[in-house]
Amino acid sequence: MKTLRVLTLEDARRMAAAAEAEARRSGWNVSIALCDAGGHALWLQRMDGAPLMSAQIAPEKARACVLSGKPSKVYEDMVNQGRIAALSMPVVPLEGGEPIYFDGSVIGAVGVSGVQAGQDAQVARAGVAALDGADHLYAGAQA
Repeated sequence: MKTLRVLTLEDARRMAAAAEAEARRSGWNVSIALCDAGGHALWLQRMDGAPLMSAQIAPEKARACVLSGKPSKVYEDMVNQGRIAALSMPVVPLEGGEPIYFDGSVIGAVGVSGVQAGQDAQVARAGVAALDGADHLYAGAQA
């Protein structure tokens, strides 16, 4: 039997606050979403001035990460490199989603939308980094 770690509301608040602080430092208005290991919403906020559509896209970026265990950029790269069949996968192929690992297992994800793709990812990574004990980098070995 395996012991599973789960994100709490307090974890979500801490990560969302760190992501928001990163966005504010850079002058970006974004939507920030966090989900648990099942892809279910734990947190959603749309900063003042963030595009309306970003509140729909951010949670889907997070969900893509937990379904695959990979940053959502992996799918954007696939499409950009001509593998358009990736568009039929049940994930949003846009950079800005980052999985949260703990002891090698995906326990959730942060999704950000509202600015350029790399900027969304920067904000999402700031959120992941705020979680004590989380593995911060995608190693490429997870499925």
